[in-house]
Amino acid sequence: MKKNLSTFELTIAGMFVALMCIGANITSIVPFMVVGGVPITLQTFFAILAGAILGSRLGAISMLVYSFIGLAGAPVFAKFGGGVSHFLSPTFGFIISFIFTAYITGKLIERNKSVSIYIIAALVGMTVNYLFGTNWMFFAYKLWASAPDGFTYQMAWLWMIPPLPKDIILAVCAGLMAYRLEKRVLSRSQLRKLQSTNLNGGVKNEKLG
Repeated sequence: MKKNLSTFELTIAGMFVALMCIGANITSIVPFMVVGGVPITLQTFFAILAGAILGSRLGAISMLVYSFIGLAGAPVFAKFGGGVSHFLSPTFGFIISFIFTAYITGKLIERNKSVSIYIIAALVGMTVNYLFGTNWMFFAYKLWASAPDGFTYQMAWLWMIPPLPKDIILAVCAGLMAYRLEKRVLSRSQLRKLQSTNLNGGVKNEKLG
């Protein structure tokens, strides 16, 4: 199976890295969109789109690159944050979760491209984001960060209630948007041709093996 990424794939993956940077810093426009220390951003929306449009492998790679760029010091995280110290942030679990969100969303859609699967995959991806990020936040506050007074596991999840309706709506919108793009543009795009070539090459190699 072909493992190297083409210039076109690298370019389109880079576009999603840029979109994540924009989505992360929407709070610079509306700074009050922070609840319990958790910025309400558009990152989950773009992570879902990355998986749905780029596929599981390339979508996850784009999210991984975004994470590395931020840890390297570029101000691409929420509130223009960056640097390796963010690894210890209670909210860093959400950033790591974007990798799994994109991968799982893409993997589900690769198996079935019906509109219902796009929506379900988007909601599953959002759920992964919440589960991983919220649990990371809880353990971070308990193990190494300064927890607010009376902080409990229930409180961590209560903090996630305000952004939940927004993320559900955006997840559904991401699923529908990706589905329409697939039917009208992506199914005939160079990206899909490259992915089809890679998949067919992998199948042939398995048969030869």
